[in-house]
Amino acid sequence: MEFVQTTISDRIGFISLNRPDKRNALNFQFVSELKEAFQSFAADPAVKVIILKAEGMAFCAGADLEYLQQLQHNTYEENLVDSTHLMELYKLIYTLNKVVIAQVNGHALAGGCGLVSVCDFAFSIPEANFGYTESRIGFIPAIVMTFLIKKIGESNARMMLLSGNVIKAADAQKYGLVTNIIDSENELEEEVLKFAEHLIIHNSETSMELTKKMLAEIQSMPLNEALAYAAKMNATARNSSDCKKGIAAFLNKETLKW
Repeated sequence: MEFVQTTISDRIGFISLNRPDKRNALNFQFVSELKEAFQSFAADPAVKVIILKAEGMAFCAGADLEYLQQLQHNTYEENLVDSTHLMELYKLIYTLNKVVIAQVNGHALAGGCGLVSVCDFAFSIPEANFGYTESRIGFIPAIVMTFLIKKIGESNARMMLLSGNVIKAADAQKYGLVTNIIDSENELEEEVLKFAEHLIIHNSETSMELTKKMLAEIQSMPLNEALAYAAKMNATARNSSDCKKGIAAFLNKETLKW
């Protein structure tokens, strides 16, 4: 792949945005490569947790300028195909069967902020900026809106999406977009790795997968439907080999490493 690098080490799958000369700005090919990388890791039993990181000074600056110019000449049908392509990437990450951690080493704007929004966790340096600046160019942050409201609530989402303001990592953490702020880029990598390793050692892969599935689906259900679904998922988890293994270890007072 031209714009994405992937590696696997100690059950961690690393996906690196690798277009530093363009501040990792997205275009159709870039989105395609990201989809391919996530789909590959989703199906790989050697990967339990995924870290999304970036090369260069920025995490992701959103859409590539040349790409935006090209879209002006597209028909509605062509733009719908392209929008659906990006939507599929966001949905893929949000509903992926494995935990995804964003390692934000620089600014994450527009579509780049969208990538952060659909990850399960986001660790950032203090200097990183976040924002949805689409309204400043007559565009709208349409696709990410559903995911962002779920993550940070309607009030905070309105502030980010309607103002078009760029905010610092500290404010992004207050909103709930950023999980942790780490002092330096070197420490950022260390802390993200430690957190990923913690999930790998202490948590069942099946448990995390089923929990992510429920988080993606249950919020849109009416109460009775959500409770019935939860009961079914509870029963499913009880019958899993991971649950049986975990309960046996607990009852025997054994320390289990997954």
